[in-house]
Amino acid sequence: MKTKEIRGVWLTTTDSKVFRSKQRIAQAMDLLAETGFNVVFPVVWNKAVTMYPSQTMQQTFGVEIDPMSVGRDPLAEVIAEARRVGLKVIPWFEYGFASSYNLNGGMLLQQKPEWAARDNQGNLLQKNGFEWMNAFHPQVQDFMLNLVLEVVKNYDVDGIQGDDRFPALPSTGGYDPLTIARYQQQFGHSPPHNHQDKQWLQWRADILTDFLARLYGEVKRVNPNLLVSMAPNIYDWGLREYLQDSATWLKLGIVDLIHPQIYRRDFHSYKAIANQITSCQFTDATLPKLAPGILIKLGSYSISPEYLVQAIAYNRRLGISGEVCFFYEGLRENNNALAQVLRNGAYSKPAAFPTLADLQQPSNSRYLSFWQKIKRFWKNLF
Repeated sequence: MKTKEIRGVWLTTTDSKVFRSKQRIAQAMDLLAETGFNVVFPVVWNKAVTMYPSQTMQQTFGVEIDPMSVGRDPLAEVIAEARRVGLKVIPWFEYGFASSYNLNGGMLLQQKPEWAARDNQGNLLQKNGFEWMNAFHPQVQDFMLNLVLEVVKNYDVDGIQGDDRFPALPSTGGYDPLTIARYQQQFGHSPPHNHQDKQWLQWRADILTDFLARLYGEVKRVNPNLLVSMAPNIYDWGLREYLQDSATWLKLGIVDLIHPQIYRRDFHSYKAIANQITSCQFTDATLPKLAPGILIKLGSYSISPEYLVQAIAYNRRLGISGEVCFFYEGLRENNNALAQVLRNGAYSKPAAFPTLADLQQPSNSRYLSFWQKIKRFWKNLF
């Protein structure tokens, strides 16, 4: 009987040419299957365009697909080639509620200025170069939900994925007239000027949690076997900075797979975060849903083979049955060096992707309970 693990990788359009042709897509799927991966997360929404012909985008903004993909359907091509080699496909809505990157809102907010998120000075909400739509605006929520639903209704996918921008909003946001009026109606006064005020923070996070619950229900109505996967920032930093209350998502059961972005550039730091989230955020019942995000490439940074091997081994030691690598091109560097390391080591034996039932049942609960007791003992000791 095959081991069941989540062995995933993100497929991007940034710093990657995989989506440029069906041949490149086929080659990528071959490499992933040969390496031992069993699920791919292809981007379908970034930079205000989709990687599939979208009627939602056509009707709302007059742009059907990424201009570089006109006449093609890269998502359909990824699905066909992934199925050919036995990979699961979970489309990734990378930009989420972000409208643009260093473009002052870009095309989306030029056409829909009323959709803009605002900071406490009334300026367009920006953080780390990204400009944001108002994630609390009903029309913005409906727009994003419609993007998700047209994918699950029109394509043979295994689920959908959000991330650190979906559902999310920088906690410096929420000062647009609509949200202020909503807050005033409920509490009788304006929101605090301090964006980190605990009650104000939680009130806004709860709106995003409600949206995720709605999205989860709508996706399951299309097909109850579809997975709702999320790759949020690490709790509770993600709550304080991006209003992502992932602990509550787990408690409410509105996420099937969760991939906290443990994007640390050394194993010691990775280990510390993995210890923190498994001991404080996850229980025996929710641990099967966990497959952390591991940063293997970003700009000039590339993970060392030793660190990647250590991280995967430590995941298994904690009872974590999988991980997702960011991103595909990191496997290809130095003549596919990392792919070879995985193929000859941690991923040398095939692993089946877990079923929805697997993700909803405690895994190795007797062992995990013992291990968690040991961790708590040492934590209390020191």
